[in-house]
Amino acid sequence: MASDETIPIGKTWPALGARAAPLLAALLADAAPLRLQVWQSRGGATVIDAGIAVAGGLEAGRRIAELCMGGVGWIAVEADGRFAGAPFRLRVASAQPVLACLASQYAGWSLEHGEGDGAWRAMASGPGRARAAQETLFSELGYRDPSASACFVLETDRPPPDGLIARVARDCALPESALAFVLTPTTSLAGTVQIVARVLEVALHKAHALGFPLHHVVDGLGTAPLPPPAPDFLTAMGRTNDAVLLGGEVQLFVDGPEAAARDLAQRLPSSASRDHGRPFAELFAAAGHDFYKIDPMLFSPAKVTVTALATGRSFTAGALAPELLARSFGMA
Repeated sequence: MASDETIPIGKTWPALGARAAPLLAALLADAAPLRLQVWQSRGGATVIDAGIAVAGGLEAGRRIAELCMGGVGWIAVEADGRFAGAPFRLRVASAQPVLACLASQYAGWSLEHGEGDGAWRAMASGPGRARAAQETLFSELGYRDPSASACFVLETDRPPPDGLIARVARDCALPESALAFVLTPTTSLAGTVQIVARVLEVALHKAHALGFPLHHVVDGLGTAPLPPPAPDFLTAMGRTNDAVLLGGEVQLFVDGPEAAARDLAQRLPSSASRDHGRPFAELFAAAGHDFYKIDPMLFSPAKVTVTALATGRSFTAGALAPELLARSFGMA
């Protein structure tokens, strides 16, 4: 009999698009009270503005974040008195963390249209990625979503061009009318929420980058403080990153040897990176606004606990950084 190492991890996963469809329908039904704007593209795709020409809001961001996790992740807002300027936090959970976080929520599909200064670019996340399956990650996971619809969340301040929507439809092998795009600028309330809600996803992505077997990840929880938004992109980007890198906390429950769980806990926190130690906006400025000059191993939660299910032992590493967060959030 083949070992579990040879079985595609996504073999028994549910259809993400089908799970996400009722969440999208509910979002559309509540567009007015959630301060969203909805329209159809030239080819019939549904476009939802959550913060460009309309205000959007915190609840819209929470629901968009759950949609982005493909209906297999759950997000709540809770009181949290640990961080100045951030009296509330997001709690994220998934019983299918690899499916919810890597196959859906991860912003892994680079989309662009046009050339030069007027080019449109964005990273796509959401369950539609698994329908298009344009990333090598899906070959590794052994999964492609068979759903008859595809929804994408885009961190952007401009609607996607019609030509880009048509190409995405071709990659999904679906009519444009089966597509939906949710637009969440980083500077918006909804954008702030949906980015910080990636605290568990960031941990899964780094675990994957470290070579930890994804099929050993059984369950996961995460929290991160909800930062104040900022009207300029660079400050907003810094605060949302810092909420995870300096204030995020994750617990993963894993199968496999206890030694592997201990090793993952030690290597996973953001403090394991050479670039840890100052707010992200300051680090980004020092790197000349070049992401490629920043250590990719920085992007992980501040504090991590990994529990080995085989023995029941937990291993914790990293630490929260309230002083740095206060600086990032404009409280110091």
